[in-house]
Amino acid sequence: MSRYTLLADIGGTNTRVVLSQEGRLLPETISRYANAGQPALEPVLRAYIAEKGIADLDGACIAAAGPVRDGVATMTNLSWVIESGAVAQALRAGRVSVLNDLQAQGYALGRIAPEMLRPILPGRPALPDASQLVIGIGTGFNAAPVHEGPGGRIVTASECGHVTLPVSSEADERLARFVAREHGFASVEDVLSGRGLVHVYDFVCAEAGQEVSRDSAAIMAAIAAGDPLARDAARLFVRAMGAVAGDLALTHLPFGGIYLIGGMARAFTPLLTEYGFEQAFHAKGRFSNFLSAFPMHLIEDDYAALLGCAAYMNMIK
Repeated sequence: MSRYTLLADIGGTNTRVVLSQEGRLLPETISRYANAGQPALEPVLRAYIAEKGIADLDGACIAAAGPVRDGVATMTNLSWVIESGAVAQALRAGRVSVLNDLQAQGYALGRIAPEMLRPILPGRPALPDASQLVIGIGTGFNAAPVHEGPGGRIVTASECGHVTLPVSSEADERLARFVAREHGFASVEDVLSGRGLVHVYDFVCAEAGQEVSRDSAAIMAAIAAGDPLARDAARLFVRAMGAVAGDLALTHLPFGGIYLIGGMARAFTPLLTEYGFEQAFHAKGRFSNFLSAFPMHLIEDDYAALLGCAAYMNMIK
């Protein structure tokens, strides 16, 4: 029997780890760790293999929420630098790959159980081997296009959460100026993320002449309770979400479908219709109708990135 491969998905808040064998996840080996208080990834991985009693690994694949270059990932919302060589040494594994977490999600497409895909927009039937797009909205924001080619699947990394926040109304412009005053630059992630929701809510409160401070969980609770300021913040968040998703769709032409992931995407999915997501997604002038081509789903599988890591390691054998 083949040896185990270790797979890890490192977000800004948590790390999920699992073993795989011959490209198949072993669900009974899944563990989840809080990142807070940990100095680096390697102690987490060493603790995991000690818990599981693993002495010999075939390899490892790490999906990290941050830019990856030459096998080194710099976490965007966590003070960790993940190097393939250091991971190989910590795990005594000869074959280690480091991917951006959105790349891992892209490699998971086609392997996620249908019941874990929640329809958002119908679009048109996806064409075989057409490009796809994964958009992640959680602790941070990012996206990755997925392409099928003669040599197999290619998922290209990006850091599009750090591009300039789009502005299409006076309210958008005031929000961008508000965020820029506080943070030096108004990026997409400064609005479309967990902390981004806090920025939007602070902006709405400032516009109303109130000083109310809440974290993202408290804001979501206030939205559910019908708080007017929280609902105004939700409307701005959802419309920004639609506008940015529409921009990315026109950039990448994902006729194979758009897939939303992440805690904030999941939290806002029940609110998308009420707060105008589809209208903002389509608000592209003479290309508004063109955007009807792209079907959209929410990925509800918390372990999709691990599926993608397994697929990637199987692909590069």
